Amino acid sequence: MDWQSDLMSPVVRDTAVTRAARRKMLTSRPIPSPTTDWSPGVAMVTPARPMLRTPGSLFRQAVTPRLNPDVSAIIATGNKSQRFTRNLDDSDWTNSILPSPRSGWADTSFTDDFTNVNSALLREDDPGESAASSLLSDFLSAFLKHSSSAVFDLLEDYHNLCLDKVEVLQKVVQRAGASSRTAGVRWILQQESSTWRLMTSLYRDRVQSALEEDIDMTVASQSEKLVVEQLFQRDAVIRQGQLVVDWLESIAKDQIGDFSDNIEFYAKNVCWENTLHALKLRRKGSVGLSIPLVTELDPDAPLRQQRPLANLDREDDTRLLKNLLTLIRAGMTEEAQRLCKRCGQAWRAATLEGWKLYHDPNMTSGLGRLTPVEGNPNRRIWKLCCWSLSEEEQLDRYERAIYAALSGNLKALLPVCESWEDCVWAYFRVLVDSLVEQEVTSSGLANQEEEPLPREYTEANWTLEKIFMELQATDSKRVLEEHGEHHHVIQRLVILGDLDGLMEEFSDWLSSSKPLPSHLLRFMTHLVLFYSSLGIALKEEVCVAVLQSYITLLIEEQQSELIASYTSQLPTALAVQRYASYLEGVSQTEQQRRALHLAADAGLDVAAVTQLVVEAVRERDGPEFTPHTHTLDTNTTQDDQKKIDVIDWLLFESAHRAEALKQSNAIMRRFLAVQKHEAAKAVFSKLPADSVKEVQRQWAGLQPDTPLPAEDLNAIREHRCIRAYLEAHEAFSDWFSHSSSAPQKPVPASQAKFTERVANEMRENEYQVECTAWRGRLQVLVDEVKERVYQVLLFADGWMIDTPEGEVSERGLQMALLRSLCVPRLSFLLLSVLTSSSRHQEALQLADVLAATNNHLHQVFSKEDLRRFLQKIRESSLMLLDSGLDALGYT
Repeated sequence: MDWQSDLMSPVVRDTAVTRAARRKMLTSRPIPSPTTDWSPGVAMVTPARPMLRTPGSLFRQAVTPRLNPDVSAIIATGNKSQRFTRNLDDSDWTNSILPSPRSGWADTSFTDDFTNVNSALLREDDPGESAASSLLSDFLSAFLKHSSSAVFDLLEDYHNLCLDKVEVLQKVVQRAGASSRTAGVRWILQQESSTWRLMTSLYRDRVQSALEEDIDMTVASQSEKLVVEQLFQRDAVIRQGQLVVDWLESIAKDQIGDFSDNIEFYAKNVCWENTLHALKLRRKGSVGLSIPLVTELDPDAPLRQQRPLANLDREDDTRLLKNLLTLIRAGMTEEAQRLCKRCGQAWRAATLEGWKLYHDPNMTSGLGRLTPVEGNPNRRIWKLCCWSLSEEEQLDRYERAIYAALSGNLKALLPVCESWEDCVWAYFRVLVDSLVEQEVTSSGLANQEEEPLPREYTEANWTLEKIFMELQATDSKRVLEEHGEHHHVIQRLVILGDLDGLMEEFSDWLSSSKPLPSHLLRFMTHLVLFYSSLGIALKEEVCVAVLQSYITLLIEEQQSELIASYTSQLPTALAVQRYASYLEGVSQTEQQRRALHLAADAGLDVAAVTQLVVEAVRERDGPEFTPHTHTLDTNTTQDDQKKIDVIDWLLFESAHRAEALKQSNAIMRRFLAVQKHEAAKAVFSKLPADSVKEVQRQWAGLQPDTPLPAEDLNAIREHRCIRAYLEAHEAFSDWFSHSSSAPQKPVPASQAKFTERVANEMRENEYQVECTAWRGRLQVLVDEVKERVYQVLLFADGWMIDTPEGEVSERGLQMALLRSLCVPRLSFLLLSVLTSSSRHQEALQLADVLAATNNHLHQVFSKEDLRRFLQKIRESSLMLLDSGLDALGYT
């Protein structure tokens, strides 16, 4: 029996097979996630696994450079990650060659562990940001883990980190719904992952090419394959152009996954079986055909006879052609051929085979046995046929696009390219194809008797710059919008190697009023650091601005563990200033200690940082030193307390004790100038009691045979001067408080009874005892005040005077002003204490001390202060005269 007579009728087959197949497709298709405004298009999805060798890429199998790594394997990045699995139907092609990423992923299962984590994420206001926030610390860990020589391992880690987060975010989106923010974060990370992969492939090739010596590659070759191998070895443009094609195809391949295994077609092993069945029925005369179908079933019959196939066969062909183009777009030509054979179109699979470059190993091997010939010896004829098919307007647009991709006919390929990635893939595929054809033609291997390729193909002269200029001039609104998207701009400039242009774009983005997404800013920062690790010079001001912006983001996000490491990447002086600015806002003691520990680990100059922190807080009110002689509000304000507490930064390490002395002196000088003695005491009490000894011990450990530097000696001296002044002022405060608290004399009651008189006498006796004790204590305090004040007035070599005196400085001027303010103030306080205690002779002795020429104390008094002081001395002299003594208190 003829095998064709056993075929089921189209009606029965449609009922028994087609519906079941469609039902299977519907039940097995992943549930699409809701679309969002963030999803920009299909080809933008970042590959979910490393790039593999894709046999569909043009000339890939024929080109294996001997010196450089395999062009198709350069960008392989290690372990595979989860792939997309989709069923493609007619709706998948409404916007792009590739299926839309918004249709979901195949694997929607959740482990118990992830379910718990995901449930916690869903309770967040912004689950997308919460799930991806760990990337900030993950990227720093990866950056610190790899040495500067392992930059490409670092890029692979960046890529994998993004992929892991994309997988998490995809599950969050599926459970919580595709909210615009979560889906937006997912899309940004997909783009970032894609960009890291592109960076890895291109710069691995560029770095290797820069390290290799120039090699003469002008050896004559006897086959197209060897000619093109040499071309790929010496020409960076075609090599990197193929890398871009591989990169874009790998994105598509990871997205579509193994979808061809899930596609159901009408035809199974037999091509156009419905048309065949109809023709058999007509031959038997059992059924008449209302529509004239083809009478022959060779591949060219529909076009030659201008007659259609059966409706189901046309539907099958349309779906098949769309899926074939999807596979070719993903670089999966062999998979496309298997699909053709599975659908009974082995002849169509053969048409996809002719691109391979011809090579006869028997011509050069020198072996005694024959080996099979590779490639297509009539490849030029095959290409011309493909070009002709791509120009045939009667063919399906997707069939024309298939042969346009194979022949390099850009005009026929672009109409089905809807996204930016699709267009870039088309242009770069044609670029590589045309460069290969030019090389084969110039080598003399092409058959001159064959018909030449079309002029629009051979004279196009594509360059990388010209490709992107054409993209920028496209009429497609969608492609234009995607052309300006951040990551596409970066990818374009990375492909062109235009780093100056990349820095200009970064500068424009940073200066824009619209804030950049946090993950984009993180990416920009690590991209700048990557170029720095390669030793590639970039515009320093832009790199600094990127790092500064990212550090600001980390501070806002309270990522305290990360700030020091990124700050250390700034220029040294700027790094110290930036980290000091950050530390001004850290107030908790443990946080301060941790921040300094992180700064030391990151290689920052901790001493310079802490010094700058203290100076910044100390001079927050302005650098002017403005003493006041009139009464002010001497209460400690909140700003004063910050200045007091800032000394803590210098007390964590004993090595900083000398600086702590200097900075505390500076703060106390300002407080004393405005008579804020309590605030000055608080600063003084911050310093450990052994600070002076610690400074001396630290120096002895460094320079045991050398005395302390003059700067440190003067700081210690000033510290002691301030201590003497504070002790004198505290003694006066104690005296004043005690003198104001004299015992109150009891008032006796009039006409008191005997018992009341006894009680009054007892109270009077107690009063007399208290008065005696009070007067005794008062005299002790007077002596204490006198002693403390004289310690200031008679301070060795002068109070608040450096020994040896250095050059005139701001500090020296402040000390001189403070001396002219505090010495008269203490003198008047002591004089008031002595006169109120009737110690007029001692008051006159104070005048002698001030008038002595050896300490020059009278020189710090103003004329007005001297006049007032002498007036009070005159009053004491008069009191002595009234008491029967002479004017100086002697008998």
